Amino acid sequence: MKTSAANTTAPPLDPVELIDWFTASARPLPWRAPGTTGWGVLVSETMLQQTPVNRVRPIWEEWMRRWPRPSDLAAASQGEVLRAWGKLGYPRRALRLHEAAGIIAAEHGDVVPSDVDTLLALPGVGAYTARAVAAFAYGKRAPVVDTNVRRVVARAVHGAGDAGPPSTKRDLADVEALLPADDATAARLSAALMELGQVVCTVRSPQCEACPIAQDCAWQRAGRPAYAGPPKKVQKFAGTDRQVRGKLLDVLRGSDGPVERAQLDAVWSDAGQRDRCLDSLLVDGLIEQTDDGRFALPGEH
Repeated sequence: MKTSAANTTAPPLDPVELIDWFTASARPLPWRAPGTTGWGVLVSETMLQQTPVNRVRPIWEEWMRRWPRPSDLAAASQGEVLRAWGKLGYPRRALRLHEAAGIIAAEHGDVVPSDVDTLLALPGVGAYTARAVAAFAYGKRAPVVDTNVRRVVARAVHGAGDAGPPSTKRDLADVEALLPADDATAARLSAALMELGQVVCTVRSPQCEACPIAQDCAWQRAGRPAYAGPPKKVQKFAGTDRQVRGKLLDVLRGSDGPVERAQLDAVWSDAGQRDRCLDSLLVDGLIEQTDDGRFALPGEH
């Protein structure tokens, strides 16, 4: 009997080689340590969004010492949480995590859920974070897709120099097709794919000679063609509202209580942009105005 091609086609990547490489070479990050709870993983994944590991590590370690369980964080004030968030950026993440902690404590027995759909119902938890917690905290088979994984798949599977514009449906399907059937191996492969994109298959200087799947890589076989897709947006920071919002929050984090408007006005000369950013911080609940017209972190007046 002739076997169909569909039954004989090998997977595009060898999971054994990639997992063996990860086991031998993975960075010893604190949230990967044995015994890290689902809460520890949720905190790390929230902090790591668009933020480098070296900035996250000390703050994550301090958070876990201070708030080892969701109920511990939920008992803190929003102001305390924003102070502890420091300069990680995108401080709304801190408030959503604080809100999620309250729900986890009240509705889930102070234990972060392991089910993707239940995780998605938590404030601030999106498609990536829910699957990352399921895979990395609970060893479940769930396609975890970030920019690093998308780049590895674009090169190794599709032979492209980099990933094009994201598509949640397509990207999840791409990674889903790579995962072995059993939970533990699939979760380990998810972590390995991400690590490969972060430390080897990088954007500008991929270390192909150190890649454990170089022999299977479609991009290598094609001669490493340059990326020819749509230009990717480059995020700038200097002069943006993000920078101004951060400066305004820095004033409040550095104070012992409410501050006068003049102290905020001093940090940015463009009054129009400064006022717009101050208004947006008030709308987002990241700062509050007192009855006498001063400004403070939430709950600190």
